[in-house]
Amino acid sequence: MRFSVVCIGKLKEAYLRDGVAEFVKRMRPYGGVTITELNESKIGDKPSDADRLQVVNEEGQRLLKAVPKSAHMVLLDVYGKTMSSEELAKTVSDLEVSGTSDMCFIIGGAFGVSEELRNSVHYKLSFSPMTFTHQMVRLLLVEQIYRACKINRREPYHW
Repeated sequence: MRFSVVCIGKLKEAYLRDGVAEFVKRMRPYGGVTITELNESKIGDKPSDADRLQVVNEEGQRLLKAVPKSAHMVLLDVYGKTMSSEELAKTVSDLEVSGTSDMCFIIGGAFGVSEELRNSVHYKLSFSPMTFTHQMVRLLLVEQIYRACKINRREPYHW
């Protein structure tokens, strides 16, 4: 399985960059994971609801365009369904068995994601009912992708 993560914005904190880089490195034996960072849309200091909606729609269109064509699309969404690490591993395994070779995880920007994007994906995944920054979720996601690969190969995992 080829994994990709398409997201809005660059990681600003060094500890997040270091953590993501570590799991990207650990993923090499498992087919790797590519991360595509799209620029955040420009918005003023005191945006109106209309400004926020415009940003969400614009970023949603750019996220959709950046997804590999044949990829199984998973949106990280606070309103999505939760699953355990084992359930994620089984999902990956089932997709591989069915012939899917690309899985793309999508992380929206600070204002969320558009309805167009939300309606275009195959699955909406939530890590928790709690809210995380879109930057923090990137680290959690790449760790869970790595963990799913370890589970599927029946390899021990210790962090």
